[in-house]
Amino acid sequence: MDGQIRKELIRAYRDAPKEMGVFRVHCPQTGRGLIGASRDLPSMLNRQRAQLSLGSHPDRALQQDWDALGAEAFVFEVLDTLAPKGDPGDDLAELARMWQERLASG
Repeated sequence: MDGQIRKELIRAYRDAPKEMGVFRVHCPQTGRGLIGASRDLPSMLNRQRAQLSLGSHPDRALQQDWDALGAEAFVFEVLDTLAPKGDPGDDLAELARMWQERLASG
């Protein structure tokens, strides 16, 4: 691949708006999981999977489930998304809070 084309593709990828919103990592067998919000959902879900695979996830209970049950016992999902715009910080936090309430109530 031509060096200039490669640079343009890399720049286009870096500048493309990222999917942002609320995600969940969940082990249906144990009922444990976590809900979070991110400005870059694909990267965050990849990070969660990598931390669990490497045994370095900060949620120790979730890590123990992963170690005992394996990757196939987990669901990584996007719960909701936001359209890219200015600073979505407050919107993301509110959306995550709403999903936590929704899933906790049943």
